[in-house]
Amino acid sequence: MHAQDPTQPETRIIDKPSSSSNKPGSLRGQVWLTIQTRQAQQFIRGRKGTADKPAIIGLTGFADRLRVIWLAARNDDPYADWWLIKIHEAIDASSTYIRDWQAELDSQLDQVTGLEVTIAGSQKPYRVPLQFANPYAYQAARLLSEYDTLVCGVLTARHIGLQNNEASEGLLRLCGRKIRSTFVIPQGYKFLQIDRAILSEGGEKSINARKTMGEVPEDILSGERHAPLVPRKVQFPMGFAKNVALHPSSSESNTDLPEDKNTSA
Repeated sequence: MHAQDPTQPETRIIDKPSSSSNKPGSLRGQVWLTIQTRQAQQFIRGRKGTADKPAIIGLTGFADRLRVIWLAARNDDPYADWWLIKIHEAIDASSTYIRDWQAELDSQLDQVTGLEVTIAGSQKPYRVPLQFANPYAYQAARLLSEYDTLVCGVLTARHIGLQNNEASEGLLRLCGRKIRSTFVIPQGYKFLQIDRAILSEGGEKSINARKTMGEVPEDILSGERHAPLVPRKVQFPMGFAKNVALHPSSSESNTDLPEDKNTSA
């Protein structure tokens, strides 16, 4: 048995009973979206429809409607689960489409000889804080950032003569349509205050839901297929369910991070 070195301090950990006063507080983070181009900036808030021009659903409109879908999925609405799959697939497909064009553009710029080309950037970028309550809204923001990067490259290529106006504008329109088609998807969801139990009963609410939203694919209804990112299932009180689609939620501005390790929360 070795005697303790008296010159070294003794280390002791005294574990006191847990209480709310000595527990770590909620985790908080901050996310900013930085935009370089007006083409991408117009997709943040979108545009109201007029007699001459249709409405454009922006990132904020996308996230606001997605909040309703996310909460409904948490309440075991199979239609909400279905729409989360559609949203995931649309974001993934649009991102792949834009990144493929980005790779093609990068290849063109790399082949320029005799010039050292720096991609154009704004002298005063537009920065906006993001405070979303679900991960797909942040993925949509990342998609918009990818489009913004592409726009910078396309305008640079046009400036140095690699692309003419027709080619550059055509490419930006194609990719812009991908953004628009993705952001409009949540608008097709209807909040019907329904869950799997109600749908399986075959009553009046079930019949009306099928007439309004169609037949949920069986693998989604059974839970076999779902989006990679889904909320935990929580049965909310009926009073909450009746009002969730009618009133904005303060949770949309909550940037607290989940304290568990389940990334699907």
